[in-house]
Amino acid sequence: MNIIRKITCLVAALGCAALSYGQEIMTLEDAIHTARYNSVEALEARQAFISTYWAYRSYKASRLPSVFLEGDLMHFDRSLALLQSPEDGSLNYVSSNNLQNRLGLKVKQNITFTGGTLTVLSDLSRIDQFAGNKSLSWYSRPITVEYYQPLFNYNQFKWDKKIEPKAYEKGKRDYLETMEGITINVVYAYHNLLLAKMNNDISQSNYENSGNMLRIAKERLQLGSVTKAEYLQLELRMLNDSIAINETAVQVREAQMVLNSLLGYDESFEIIPDIGTYLPDIQMDYDLVMEKSMENSSFSLNNELNLLYAESNVEQAKASRGYSFTLNARFGLSQTGPTFPQAYKNLLDQETVGITFSIPIFDWGLGKGKVQKAKAAQEVVKAQVRQYENDFRRQMFTAVSQFNNQRQQCLVSEKAMKVASERYDLTMHRFREGNATVTDLNMAQTENDSAMRQYISDVSNFWTFYYSLRQYTLYDFINGTDLEIDVNEMIL
Repeated sequence: MNIIRKITCLVAALGCAALSYGQEIMTLEDAIHTARYNSVEALEARQAFISTYWAYRSYKASRLPSVFLEGDLMHFDRSLALLQSPEDGSLNYVSSNNLQNRLGLKVKQNITFTGGTLTVLSDLSRIDQFAGNKSLSWYSRPITVEYYQPLFNYNQFKWDKKIEPKAYEKGKRDYLETMEGITINVVYAYHNLLLAKMNNDISQSNYENSGNMLRIAKERLQLGSVTKAEYLQLELRMLNDSIAINETAVQVREAQMVLNSLLGYDESFEIIPDIGTYLPDIQMDYDLVMEKSMENSSFSLNNELNLLYAESNVEQAKASRGYSFTLNARFGLSQTGPTFPQAYKNLLDQETVGITFSIPIFDWGLGKGKVQKAKAAQEVVKAQVRQYENDFRRQMFTAVSQFNNQRQQCLVSEKAMKVASERYDLTMHRFREGNATVTDLNMAQTENDSAMRQYISDVSNFWTFYYSLRQYTLYDFINGTDLEIDVNEMIL
């Protein structure tokens, strides 16, 4: 029997015999797939991405024309208003009793390049006057164009254009990296459960073997071929195996609960790991890993964003030194009349153009201080980015080396496991024939158990290193494709 299959059968011996409700044989791939959909961390990652998606949609919407229907309906005013006579300057209270209605359509467009705002509107007002001489009047503005333009100010629209698309792309990559992080956690928890179950089954198997060997040793003790010390040694081993059964059972329960939590299962649900036999024959290339990590991971984007934020802060500090210049312009046509048609005849043009400004005379270095502080922070960010890139390259080199070494380590530990298993079987046979001591048997069993545990540990490390590289690069090295996100599936 293949040694790996032997391990699988050993682990699943109790569960596979009578698989019932509340149990499931699960491969590592199945566990990863389940955790990606059911775990709390996966849910949080999806919601974080959805939030990023709608933030980006809001940014895109801000670059499109906005259309508003606005007005005042049934605005009734009955009061005394203080008015000043243009003739003699006297002040008098005048009774106001009117009903106003207004309806208009407005189109607003932000101008990314300049940071200004262009507005086009059309509206119509009706005023019903009830005080004094009752009257009705209409006021129309068929077309009015307004433009608001800050001069020499911080252009938020321009910086949003640079930052928001990158922030959205980083949100995608953050989500994919979180999924790979979940996978790494599942790999650890899955193999931890596998190892715990294997230890428990080994303890039970060893206890049964110890009982058989103890009966053989008892007969040989009477014949004088086994010493009293060797007999007691075997009896002590049996007692230790009994204790190990209880200890490993607790470890199985703890490992099961950890994995169930990651998969979103009830804590009482029993998962029976299936180790499988497949380890991909992959040799990682450092240049390829670096290329994909710089192309796909959030690392490079995060550095770009940090540099952009720092540059933006400098520009914002320069704009906030107190200098303020604003251009306001308006052009439109309007008319008033006692009837609706007359309000649209002989339209009169109206224009308003002006620049408002504010220049600080003395600010005691406040504005300059803000700029210098922002520039200093920018230099720190530049230095940090350079250091981060050096550290990242070193981290990638280590990760590639670990993976390549681990692939070879798995091959070695698999061979060692086969050798240890054959040696244990041989020593057991020799002991039954009286050609091996209890010490020989104990040593062979310890080496066999240790070799099996080492193989599981090496397989776990192999997949941990593999998915760590996937997390760094967002690249599927087995299929040779970049990891992608289906935005439509996420949002719907």
